[in-house]
Amino acid sequence: MSKESEKQRWQRNFADLLQELRVAQTGVQILFAFLLTLPFSNGFTRTSGFQKDVYIVSLLSAAAATAMIISPVAFHRALFRQGRKPELVRFAHRMASGGLGFMLISMVSAVLLITDFVLHRGVALVLSALTALWFLTFWVFLPMARRNWGEDVDDDDDDEPQV
Repeated sequence: MSKESEKQRWQRNFADLLQELRVAQTGVQILFAFLLTLPFSNGFTRTSGFQKDVYIVSLLSAAAATAMIISPVAFHRALFRQGRKPELVRFAHRMASGGLGFMLISMVSAVLLITDFVLHRGVALVLSALTALWFLTFWVFLPMARRNWGEDVDDDDDDEPQV
């Protein structure tokens, strides 16, 4: 089997990254839609000042995640057919990482908002911290630990853009 060219590798990296963004985009859009409708529900009037502050953090971080996760599309449109795929892949990688960070904040804030509404604040804080740890385990700790496994194996999926 022939080795792919540099251009083909950047194209494949971009296609892989877009597929990953499609998955993340769906999750953040569902959360964002839920958060947009929440103030119009009957129970929202019973929220405390703390809960409203947590709601705003969750809403704004979902908006930031949405913007960052979708931004590679706008960047691609601006650079279309200019032969700047490496720059596009590096940008999309940074935006995906930032978008996931904001998505984490939004998810944990949403859990805090809901658990604080139905449980005691102390329990809500513990559950939210556990939620953050759960997400960090699967989104950061395990992937980073995996980076050192099987370094002697030539894996085509490990050629992420250097940032």
